[in-house]
Amino acid sequence: MAFDSQLSQSIPGDVRAVCERLRTAGYQSHLVGGGIRDLLLGRTPSDFDVATEAHPEQVMKLFGSRFAIPTGLQHGTVTVVTQAPTGPRHVEVTTFRGEGAYIDGRRPSSVSYVGTLEEDLSRRDFTMNAIGFDPVSGVLTDPFDGQGDMKLRRVRAVGDAVARFREDGLRPMRAVRQAAQLEFDVDPPTLDAIAPTLDVFRKVSIERVRDEMLKLLGARRPSVGLELMRATGLLAEVLPEVLEGLGVTQNRFHKHDVYAHTLAVVDATVGDGLTRLGALLHDIGKPRARQPREGAPGEFSFFKHEYVGAEMADAVCRRWKLSNAERERVVALVANHMFFYTPDWTDGTVRRFVKRVGPDVLPALFAIREGDIAGRGFGEDPEHELGELRRRIGAVAADDAAMRVGDLALGGRDVMRILGVAPGRHIGVLLERLLDRVLDQPELNNPVDLERLLRELAAAPDAPAIEARTSGTPPNAS
Repeated sequence: MAFDSQLSQSIPGDVRAVCERLRTAGYQSHLVGGGIRDLLLGRTPSDFDVATEAHPEQVMKLFGSRFAIPTGLQHGTVTVVTQAPTGPRHVEVTTFRGEGAYIDGRRPSSVSYVGTLEEDLSRRDFTMNAIGFDPVSGVLTDPFDGQGDMKLRRVRAVGDAVARFREDGLRPMRAVRQAAQLEFDVDPPTLDAIAPTLDVFRKVSIERVRDEMLKLLGARRPSVGLELMRATGLLAEVLPEVLEGLGVTQNRFHKHDVYAHTLAVVDATVGDGLTRLGALLHDIGKPRARQPREGAPGEFSFFKHEYVGAEMADAVCRRWKLSNAERERVVALVANHMFFYTPDWTDGTVRRFVKRVGPDVLPALFAIREGDIAGRGFGEDPEHELGELRRRIGAVAADDAAMRVGDLALGGRDVMRILGVAPGRHIGVLLERLLDRVLDQPELNNPVDLERLLRELAAAPDAPAIEARTSGTPPNAS
């Protein structure tokens, strides 16, 4: 144990107040886990957890039902809601506990309360997360030398690493993810324990694995964690498609094989975890689309690899159970990453490009393309390829032109009223055709011109089959 008054001063007042109330009531109270770890590393904690000898019902009584939420009574956890400067904060208060055998590699068969902080800390995953701090007394409890491991910048399991990983199959992913986020190494015995426990890892739900992957991809250099995953066998379990690029050489335009290029692109892409996932999958189709390059012995082409990759990315996103919106975003990034701009593009062509990609997806697509250029390995300036198109997009956007059907001066109800037709697929088809005309001539986006165009499109030989209403103006009426 050690005393750390400086650390005590860095604890937010509302969090300290939770500990003080517990102490006043006669219970031990220690901040534990990632919050203390981050403070010791000089990082801003995302949350705070409290470990106490008080049982859940005692915590509920102490804070009252207005501020105490019974979020995990079976695990000894009560969430106390405090008022932080930025708004409500949820502080998890958990009774000192031990755990029974892990039968399924995901959760303990039983939870029992223990009497000391040291016993509670001994069940945690890594030494840097097994530190307790009492902000009232200033006592820091570090029975497994987590501070020493942080100084050495390493992730080390508490006790027997194999035993820790067999208790919870997600812990190997947490090890590589935290190594990537903190830019630490994984202690060799801890790293060596991952491969023998992959059978337990396979029992973990894909949602938990996916969430760890997205956190890993949010690190400054995700390649640190991805390489650890490859070396330990985790990547083969989570995303074997990426390993298909290992050793797949490319051509004179790329310094690296597909796998090394992919890691370099992910590191160089600026964005959130989902954008980085698009970067990770952007060339996933290359190994399956690879063909010898004509007239260039030893080099290869990857014709339409973006479409092969989009199908593969769709399958990955479905396997990972991403939401439909997230899946569509990632697939759009993969499918469109090979765009090639030339100065002869008309303003209409620029607008069609924005429409095809989607205005909301465009910034992430440009981020991936910048990363893709950097990942070639020759120090090229992305501005040479992207600068003029970026300026052209800015210019057409400044015109306030319609880019989506929803931007048109007429909507679906207007189409039905003007043509006297019933709802159906034909409404969307006609609106898309109106938009296609407006992309070339933005000045047509007004009710009068659009109504004229609509009647012309409805009367055209290739007009969609439309059904008239039972009463009212017949379709295609003038």
